[in-house]
Amino acid sequence: MTPVPTPSPPPSNADTPTAQQRGTATTIFERSVEGRRAGSVPACDVPERPLDELIPQKLRRERAVRLPEVSEPEIVRHYNRLSRRNFDLDTGPYPLGSCTMKHNPRLNERVAALPGHARLHPAQSPKRAQGALELMWRLERALAEICGLPHVSLQPSAGSHGELAGLLLTRAYHADRGEDRPRVLTPDTAHGTNPASVTMAGYEVVKVATDDRGGVDVDDLRSKVDDDVACLMLTNPNTLGVFDENIREITKLVRDAGGTLYYDGANLNAIMGRSRPGDMGFDIVHVNLHKSFSQPHGGGGPGAGPIAVSDRIEPYLPVPRVVRSGGGNAAAPQFDFEYSKPKSIGRLRGFAGNFGVFARSYAYIRSLGGDGLAEASEAAVLNANYLLARLKEGRAGRYLPLAFDRTCMHEFVLSGAPAKRELGVKTLDVAKRLLDFGFHPPTIYFPLLVDEALMVEPTETETREDLDALAEAFEEILVEAERDPEIARAAPYTTPVRRLDEASASRRPVVRQTL
Repeated sequence: MTPVPTPSPPPSNADTPTAQQRGTATTIFERSVEGRRAGSVPACDVPERPLDELIPQKLRRERAVRLPEVSEPEIVRHYNRLSRRNFDLDTGPYPLGSCTMKHNPRLNERVAALPGHARLHPAQSPKRAQGALELMWRLERALAEICGLPHVSLQPSAGSHGELAGLLLTRAYHADRGEDRPRVLTPDTAHGTNPASVTMAGYEVVKVATDDRGGVDVDDLRSKVDDDVACLMLTNPNTLGVFDENIREITKLVRDAGGTLYYDGANLNAIMGRSRPGDMGFDIVHVNLHKSFSQPHGGGGPGAGPIAVSDRIEPYLPVPRVVRSGGGNAAAPQFDFEYSKPKSIGRLRGFAGNFGVFARSYAYIRSLGGDGLAEASEAAVLNANYLLARLKEGRAGRYLPLAFDRTCMHEFVLSGAPAKRELGVKTLDVAKRLLDFGFHPPTIYFPLLVDEALMVEPTETETREDLDALAEAFEEILVEAERDPEIARAAPYTTPVRRLDEASASRRPVVRQTL
């Protein structure tokens, strides 16, 4: 068994800053010194032409662009230092619940970096981008099979963008039928982007309660389903990490009332190859390629949130659509963009999507195959249940109990209420102290219906030894808290920045810096 990394000794040297804590993070512009260069170029040895002949005056800058003036070693050291000031998946496990921070195979990075992929201009003529269009078409077919829905659009740039697209599709579907349905149902365990997307799309949010098993309260749902309901947005397994046992009854209730069914694909990593949203009765699914399908993510992007839809939603999909024609009698098939969809909701973005994400995801799907995707989901569920069993054996079973005591899927949610009550240590304190043990903290204080929540998602790419080390780190933190809760309250000790006043940062954020 891998030993737990030794935590920093807390009290005696807690006020002695580390080298990184003493250093102040600066921008590359702040390191600039006039006249300093990273290299030099030889004198021009070809005849010079007047600039007006090369670039018209109206297209030229009035003043030179401001660029930092630094040496090459400074550039390398600057970005290397910045990278080491942040926690990353290459440094240690990242059990951030509902985010699926799993290892992304380097092979897929190489595929995306191939010149034909990386250097393809988004405005290239389809005739000269046949390989790229074929990749997109094949990715659509693969996602359709995984989701159990026949039609796919790759346009949405993120999960939240996919949500908005799904709601706009819902609006178009009902408008085409002459219906005005102003309400959208979302569970009280929903990701925060769900109600935000509902509001952005011009709908009214109606919350549906959770039952004592962690699933949708069917009686509460039944009381709220009527002719005003446009759609139900649902994640399954949900953010509590449990699969809804009543999913077929839930989808039938909404469908019988005339509503559409939207599946938030944030937790698709738990069911790939084992269960399909389309088979559950859903009309629209968004797929987070940057979670389940090997696109590195975090810090705002890049990502992709393709949507898969049923036949009744297909006429309203965004344009352009990737289409395939020909291919008979040994001739090569042709691929193109199709715009002639009169009921389409139109474009969702300027171009067809984040192509590098598509290349990585297609490489991931093809390298694993259907059986491999199913095995990945099975391993994710196994790892989560193994870690949960390890935690239950120790002090976490007492101080951080499972919020809903069921076999989990790919993640689980603990409640830190007993630790706060009995030890005087909050969920935030436990999360901060984990950083000193070399682990990124789980998602905390979500879902909102769990008091002092910790949402843990170990993913399929962590080893048993890593899971054991994480369980032992939780145990050591709780042992410390029994002896001296102030250790966790003042953590972290070893990070480049010590604990911040997060309330002030939220209320009075500094979002602009003068250069």
